[in-house]
Amino acid sequence: MNLEDIIKETKTYYCLECGKCTAVCPVSRYNSNFSPRLMLERALMGYRDELIHDRELFSCLACYACSKLCPSDVDYPVFTQKVRNLASGEGEHGDCAHSGTLHSLMKLMSRSDIRQRRLDWLDGCRTSEKSEVLYFVGCAPYFQPVFEDIEVSPVNIARNSIKILNALGIEPMVLPNERCCGHDLLWTGDVETFKKLAQLNAQMIKESGARKIVFSCPEGYRTFKIDYPQYVELDCELMHITELLAQNLATLSLRAKLSNPEVKRVTYQDPCRLGRHLGIYEPPREIIKAIPGIELTEMEHSGDESICCGTSAWTNCNSYSKDIRVERLLEAKATGAEVLVTSCPKCQIHFKCAMVDKSAQKGSDIEMKVMDIATLVTDALGGKSSE
Repeated sequence: MNLEDIIKETKTYYCLECGKCTAVCPVSRYNSNFSPRLMLERALMGYRDELIHDRELFSCLACYACSKLCPSDVDYPVFTQKVRNLASGEGEHGDCAHSGTLHSLMKLMSRSDIRQRRLDWLDGCRTSEKSEVLYFVGCAPYFQPVFEDIEVSPVNIARNSIKILNALGIEPMVLPNERCCGHDLLWTGDVETFKKLAQLNAQMIKESGARKIVFSCPEGYRTFKIDYPQYVELDCELMHITELLAQNLATLSLRAKLSNPEVKRVTYQDPCRLGRHLGIYEPPREIIKAIPGIELTEMEHSGDESICCGTSAWTNCNSYSKDIRVERLLEAKATGAEVLVTSCPKCQIHFKCAMVDKSAQKGSDIEMKVMDIATLVTDALGGKSSE
């Protein structure tokens, strides 16, 4: 695909140069060198080389705030994704966070001959080798050792998600050799490796006989639902765990007294992939409101106006990213909530990272508890949640 094809597919030629995209972009608010409008302008003026060799190309969060406001329905995030593929083909890459460790692990998982040890965390969970329901774990087992130092446990989110499925009478399958969904590689321009991961996952899922796949990671869910159909065939129902929970709230007995009785008021962070990408806003709120004794209070920007957690695909994580996180945490604090509830492991990681990095806070008080919704629900079910 060349630049002209990308312009046509993403409706870039409809751009009115109104600047609404740049005005609402969280990156542009802090980084004056980044502008969605100017990126589109370069493409339309034929400045291909200037566009694909601009390092700011990898600063876009793909949060879809711009496209939600665009009067011409330009799909800027997909425009960015596909231009990054061109850039990647010419050796251009964003600055990988965590020394590229996570990207390297994803690429390793694309090898067909690799065998993993990724199920050691399943203690306390009831699973089945033959079930119509598959729980897609994602990269949680690999994120775990990387982020333990900031007290984030993606594996505990997965463990609590399975405990919730157990409470619904479901003993899901968990594949011992599941691969990364490929989200981050796709959004950084490595389409070939993404396709390998998609094909390996699709083949394993087909062989498993699963009819429904449940995710606790919005990025995995979005990738399977929107991106996989372009490359592989999957005949399965796909659900985020908040959707499944919201449908079955009447069958659960959620208790009023949580293990932390000080938690009375919470606020909720809409993940970009679950919210603006997939339009899922109400199920998480229905779940929180169903827990007795808990009050949900909304931030100034919520729903489709929510502010992103600041970094996409472990790329170009910089001072601007941290400014975005601090801004969002200050909004959360302003609600008077004791807890910021998330439904995306990466949101939790990024907010905890901002709280650990005192240099990014500029004297702001952004300390608050961050909890995944699966942990909140497991606690309310009366079971011992994994925190």
